[in-house]
Amino acid sequence: MRWLLQRPQAQQRLTKSKQPLSEEELRKMHAHWRAANYLSVGQIYLYANPLLHEPLKFEHIKPRLLGHWGTTPGLNFIYVHFNRLIKKHDLNVTYVAGPGHGGPGLVANTYLEGTYSEFYPNISQTEGLRKLFKQFSFPGGIPSHLAPETPGSIHEGGELGYSIAHAYGAAFDNPDLLVCCVVGDGEAETGPLAASWHSTKFLNPVRDGAVLPILHLNGYTIANPTILSRLSDAELTQLFTGYGYKSYFVEGHQPESMHQLMAHNETS
Repeated sequence: MRWLLQRPQAQQRLTKSKQPLSEEELRKMHAHWRAANYLSVGQIYLYANPLLHEPLKFEHIKPRLLGHWGTTPGLNFIYVHFNRLIKKHDLNVTYVAGPGHGGPGLVANTYLEGTYSEFYPNISQTEGLRKLFKQFSFPGGIPSHLAPETPGSIHEGGELGYSIAHAYGAAFDNPDLLVCCVVGDGEAETGPLAASWHSTKFLNPVRDGAVLPILHLNGYTIANPTILSRLSDAELTQLFTGYGYKSYFVEGHQPESMHQLMAHNETS
């Protein structure tokens, strides 16, 4: 089983021969990621003027902001990479998003791929962008976390601590399923999540699927630094080796290099 950590503090570089993405793949994936990021920001902040056809004004901004931008780029980044793997290998994958209030990212991606508009025709691919932005965490709209209204949702990200348990629950007796489970480093400090790492003890590779936990270690909860962010890479590796995982680190601050590094670790 692989275990992958996202930490933004350092930069890793790959030689040209180890970069698995072609220039065209990198261009498309990076464009999708940036589009998802914009749709996410728009949901959090914008009440109107979604495509900025006019200069931004105070009345275009929502009076009350909810949703965490800090966790959203990472969720979008992982989403686009697993989409690539699904298409390349015809995989059966479920994405469990644990970080609290990460809803704008998953809504953005389901809107980009057209699924959201299939479920909600009033949020169309042509004229529905303003409605998509306005409804997010707004009276009469949708919550700021992954709720049952989100297409395909099996895990409500607003209540922290249960992502790993839900991921393993989905994989049990489902041998063809790969569950990509993103864990926020603030969520990782909750009691239920801390105990859930031991779920490897119950997984039977003959009859069960696989779970790939990804610790999105961006360093902060809503108000303070996280405990795991204060551990060195060596300490984190030792900790999760004890839980039964092999750790891979994806870390950096240059998006193009991060895409190549993520794709490289996915083939390890």
